Amino acid sequence: MASQKIKKGDHVIVLAGRDSGKHGEVIEVRPKENRALVRGVNVVRRHQRQSATQEGGIISKEAAIDLSNLAIEDPKDGKPTRVGFKFLEDGKKVRFAKRSGEIIPEKK
Repeated sequence: MASQKIKKGDHVIVLAGRDSGKHGEVIEVRPKENRALVRGVNVVRRHQRQSATQEGGIISKEAAIDLSNLAIEDPKDGKPTRVGFKFLEDGKKVRFAKRSGEIIPEKK
């Protein structure tokens, strides 16, 4: 499988849609659907039926947003950037911001 450009824990900026310009952290990536959940972005209100564990009512939660509408935040200046891949001297493959050349840190 090819390496993904956007991963869980990345800080991203929304490029298009009603939330364009907003920043957030990726909570979950769904590669098969080509979508991601971003904290505080694309928040929708849903009616929830009461269950034994959860209370009923209208709840707000994040809906998935298409990956094409997201860009990684440059670690240097916080602006949207494209992502490239390169190999370090020790043979490790890393992602880097094409805008500044800065390596994008891996989140654990």
